[in-house]
Amino acid sequence: MTDLQARPVPDIVTALPGPKARAHIEFDHAWTSPSLPRAYPLVPVRGLGCAIEDIDGNVFLDFAAGIAVNSTGHSHPDVVAAIQRQAAELQHFSASDFYLPIYAQAAAELARIAPMRGKTKVFIGNSGAEAVEAGLKLARYHTRRQNVIAFLGAFHGRTMGAVSLTASKAKYHAHFGPMLPGVYHVPYGLAGLAEIEERIFKRLVPADEFAAVIVEPIQGEGGYVVPEPEFLPRLRELCDGHGILLIADEVQSGAGRTGKMWAIQHWDVEPDILLTAKGIGSGMPVGAMIAKEAVMSWGAGAHGSTYGGNPVALAALLETIRLLEGGLIANAAIRGREIMDGLRPLTERYPGLVRDVRGKGLMIGVEFDSGETAEAVQMQAFGRGLLVLEAGDTCVRMSPPLVVSQAEAATAVRLFAESVAHVAAHRERDLDEAQTAIRSGLAGDGFGASGR
Repeated sequence: MTDLQARPVPDIVTALPGPKARAHIEFDHAWTSPSLPRAYPLVPVRGLGCAIEDIDGNVFLDFAAGIAVNSTGHSHPDVVAAIQRQAAELQHFSASDFYLPIYAQAAAELARIAPMRGKTKVFIGNSGAEAVEAGLKLARYHTRRQNVIAFLGAFHGRTMGAVSLTASKAKYHAHFGPMLPGVYHVPYGLAGLAEIEERIFKRLVPADEFAAVIVEPIQGEGGYVVPEPEFLPRLRELCDGHGILLIADEVQSGAGRTGKMWAIQHWDVEPDILLTAKGIGSGMPVGAMIAKEAVMSWGAGAHGSTYGGNPVALAALLETIRLLEGGLIANAAIRGREIMDGLRPLTERYPGLVRDVRGKGLMIGVEFDSGETAEAVQMQAFGRGLLVLEAGDTCVRMSPPLVVSQAEAATAVRLFAESVAHVAAHRERDLDEAQTAIRSGLAGDGFGASGR
């Protein structure tokens, strides 16, 4: 047993941030890109399961999981062992130019778990944004069409093509224009379907000039928004009617997080292309595009990656899939129901403050009356040793590792409820403290907590 295992979670032993954290934050600000917003003054140095220890020895209960990345928890022993074995044998050899065995093995596993009937093929990269770029390129290549439809509130990444598809915050586009041409945004959900057919196809661009529609089955950074039950089936029908590819961005919602391997399976809809990253590698840099074989029609040299399919990252991916299917997906469904059942009374207890509790599995969003309230609740949770993250304009998300226990889930609900109660009772002070942390550079302004 490590000393981290022996400690209670959470266990806060200094003021937050502690003295070492403050010193490191000052050092960080001197050398790192100011584009990194930082949600709050956490300086992590060690993790195990759902526990994170900071540089001052404070232990936190992690319900953010590295932005929904650490699906098997921090330093899962089986994942660590797989990484160590692979690192001792072969750390890198480019799969773009040579026949790397573990690349094909990982591709076959991803194809096996894909939510499409029939054969699929796989391209492996290093991140969610890279998977999005690959999907965008393939859709244009295969259809010989240029235009793409995406949704307001969507987050698809920050590289040039991906950020052109992103429409969760205008700041993501500020001073980077012009964006990629041919991208049209519509409201998320059934209202968007009406706009596609009545405004875009009728008034702007014919349907047969669209390559793809890209959609998050559950929106992530847009606020953990679950669409209407009819939305995804009807979107599939719309795409089929016009020869348009349906791309499911499962970078945040996939890898078992919602209680199924892929969130789109809750609606029994098959995409033509599926994008994955984040939790599929338990924290290692890996992303993938899975496409129906008929769609994967490009030839040699059309796309590639020097580091994509790194052997060490793929060893983690293979072990992650084994653990997900071995019980973690089922645990996500059970724990998610418990957490949402524990949080829903907040809407009745604080009707003017807490607007909604929503989600599937361990992809849970709590909607507040304002972004300032969400920031204040996030900071209050941090002060109590619970790590959560804002999402969208007025939401706080809970996305813990899929190894979370019943006791840890109950602790998180209690600490979150205490945080909401404190903000309800001391609203002006708590909001002012949160804004002071932002102005001092110790916390972000709700902009940018999605990674990729």
